[in-house]
Amino acid sequence: MAIDFGIIIICIFCLWGGAEWVVESASKIATRLGISELVIGLTIVSFGTSAPEFAVSIGAAIKGQADISIGNIVGSNIFNLGFILGGVALVRAISTSRSLVYRDGMVLIGCSFLLLFFLADYTLARWEGAFMLLLLLSYITYLLYLREKPDEEIPGGPFRWYEIPRLLAGLALVLAGGHFLVEAASSLARNFGVSDWVIAVTIVAAGTSAPELTTSLVAVIRGKHGISAGNLIGSDIFNLLGVLGLAGVIRPMEIEPGGYSSIVVLSGMVIAVVIMMRTGWKVSRREGALLVIVNIGRWFYDFYR
Repeated sequence: MAIDFGIIIICIFCLWGGAEWVVESASKIATRLGISELVIGLTIVSFGTSAPEFAVSIGAAIKGQADISIGNIVGSNIFNLGFILGGVALVRAISTSRSLVYRDGMVLIGCSFLLLFFLADYTLARWEGAFMLLLLLSYITYLLYLREKPDEEIPGGPFRWYEIPRLLAGLALVLAGGHFLVEAASSLARNFGVSDWVIAVTIVAAGTSAPELTTSLVAVIRGKHGISAGNLIGSDIFNLLGVLGLAGVIRPMEIEPGGYSSIVVLSGMVIAVVIMMRTGWKVSRREGALLVIVNIGRWFYDFYR
């Protein structure tokens, strides 16, 4: 067990560091290509910070570990909206915008309820995964079509020749870290007599959400509120439609009945977060504290139910 814990810690550092390389390099490459900052924030940055979830869930899906594959995404999204968005709001209240709430927030609500509907029979079929991928492609196409100008710019330096090699190295770190994290987490689940689902929605989810935590915390400290909240909303959309969609296409998945309650919690939290973002066009410190408390309660429920 000590070896498994050590592997998990090393993998979390690999996931964190690799994803930071992916985000920084991808942003500079996209800027060099003339892509707008808004599209970069909602696609490149958010997709980059979702790279660990992608590596873990796709790797688990290939191995037939459905509870880890789906549980990691559900747990990561709850962690993003609870601990990360709530924790960042505790540091500094996060300002929101009309497009973030009414466009991207509504898309996230729709994605969450779509997953709730598809997993009502505790299975995710190939056609359902393909439909989710199609929705993600439509969302990205819509963002590219709009090409609206953002209110703030993504911080970063000029493009250098080594950005492409660093992007590839970051992806390699993320993929390797994701592979060994699944192995170690599964081993721990067996040793402690805890189900793969519980390990996935808690320990693995927290580890794979490290890039979102870093990006959003740094952004809000620098006053980049749109990047901070937008990164989390975009990452959650990509997790649900892109990662789970591809995982379902690779292999139809079935979850344990008890895991469905976590998806219900996710749907409820998404609605609450969008309402919080609309009230006063910000997520206040008090609302952030509430999100953190709810997430802590959800963790205890998952461990002891």
